[in-house]
Formats: sequence, structure tokens, C-alpha cells
Amino acid sequence: MTEYSTPEYFAKMTRYWQAANYLSVGQLYLKDNPLLKRTIVATDVKVHPIGHWGTIAGQNFIYTHLNRVINKYNLNMFYIEGPGHGGQVMVSNSYLDGTYTEDYPEVTQDQQGMQKLFKQFSFPGGVASHASAQTPGSMHEGGELGYSLSHGVGAILDNPDEIAAVVIGDGESETGPLAASWFSNTFINPINDGAVLPIIHMNGFKISNPTILSRKSDEDVRKYLEGAGWAPIFVEGDDPEKLNPEMARALDEAVESIRAIQQNARETGNAGQPHWPVVVFRSPKGWTGPKE
Repeated sequence: MTEYSTPEYFAKMTRYWQAANYLSVGQLYLKDNPLLKRTIVATDVKVHPIGHWGTIAGQNFIYTHLNRVINKYNLNMFYIEGPGHGGQVMVSNSYLDGTYTEDYPEVTQDQQGMQKLFKQFSFPGGVASHASAQTPGSMHEGGELGYSLSHGVGAILDNPDEIAAVVIGDGESETGPLAASWFSNTFINPINDGAVLPIIHMNGFKISNPTILSRKSDEDVRKYLEGAGWAPIFVEGDDPEKLNPEMARALDEAVESIRAIQQNARETGNAGQPHWPVVVFRSPKGWTGPKE
């Protein structure tokens, strides 16, 4: 068992995930009292919160696990956030790793800075509820409804060492642009280009209806993706203690598959039409949130 797969490492990942979740929910609802050191009063809370919790915990979980494989395999990987109203994800994680404060020194990594971070989210004069251009590391405005995979593929063309981790909402997957972009793998040359790792965040619902893909069995989803030339890997659950090793195995398999495809093509000179991996992650809508 490597250092990246021990119970101790997974426990640290869970703590990181919980911290990202706290920063995310704080941005959604609070404008003051960021560490809850006193009883909440009405003036601490935003009057009209704009944004959603539905996709947040799942995306923070994915982001945490992508950090793991970046460290384990020394990857040159970036994150594209497709699901709508999930802007807290990239802000929270860049704040946790220090990148946000590097770009915005006034948003310090202390109580005062956290208060500024929380208040500015989806607030007049602040930052958008999507992953806007002002978010460190963002090249795609989340919630554009369908362009995430196309943007990911475009970014890795002629960049052979890059991997674009593209998180796709299952509601987003129903849009015309996203449905068509499953065939973009046709244009990825494993010799000259990098790779895209699509991760379908399948939490079951869009705006106010169940999603089509979530209603289908894993077998039907597998056939759909295989028909478009992908090799799906499935992960499902709601218990992080059980999910951590499962998600770790899935992403290890995906990264090692990408590396094997690229190594074979670059050694033989045969680009072919490989079946790149795609991860299908089923987790609850609004995961970790209270029922009421």
C-alpha cells in the first residue's frame, strides 16, 4: 500500500474535503461571523443567496481526489467545472491551497480574510456564483451548459503533457453541445496532444427534474459511452470512508490508462482511435447537507 492509499492519508483527505465544504457553504449563506464564534444573527446571513448546494460536496470530493493523483503521479492537470452554480468549488479549493490569496492579497487566510471571502460570493460588487474569469485557474465559466468537454479538449490539443479533468453535470450532459462533444475524442491524437479525463458528476437532478442519465442503469450508461468511444469507470456511494479507496482506485485506473495509451502511441507512432477513460461518479444531490 503506497503512502497515497493508507487510511491515514484518506483521513487527511476527508478533513480537507470537510474544510472545502465549510468554505463553500459559508460563501453561499454568510456575510459575517465566518467561524461561527458567536450565535448567528440576521445581519450575518445573506438576504437573497444566489447559488446552489446540490453539486458542491460532490465536486469538492472530486477535486480532493484529483489533488491526490496529481501528487501521486506528478501530473500537469487542471480542473474544468461544468455543473451550474458551483463557483464556490474552485474558490474554496484555491483559497485552501493559498492560490486565491496570492492573486487577491486582501483575502487573507485568517478570520478577517474569510469574512471577505464569504461576503463577496454572489454579492453586489463581489464575485459570480459560477467559476468566472476572476477565479484563479479558471478558463471556463461553469454553468455554461454544455461547453465544458469541448473547452477541455481544445485546451489539450498540441499540449502533450496536459490532462484536463472535466467535471460534467448530469443535467449538463443533456444539452446539445455536451452530447455532441462526446465525439471530440475522435480529434485527440495521443502522440501530439494531451488527454481529457471526463468525470460525470451524476447526482440525479437538474433544476427541478430528474436527469436522464441518472435514471439509466450502469449497463445502459456504459453502452452509451462505449458507443461514443470511451471506457467508463463507475463509482457510487455516499459514505466518504468507503468511497475514498474506491474513488482512488478509479482515478488511479484512469490515469494509468491515459499514460498507457500515450506511451503505446508515442513509442509505436500509431495514434489509432484509443478508448480514453471516463469516470461516472454517482453521489447524492446536496450531499452532506441537512434535510431541512
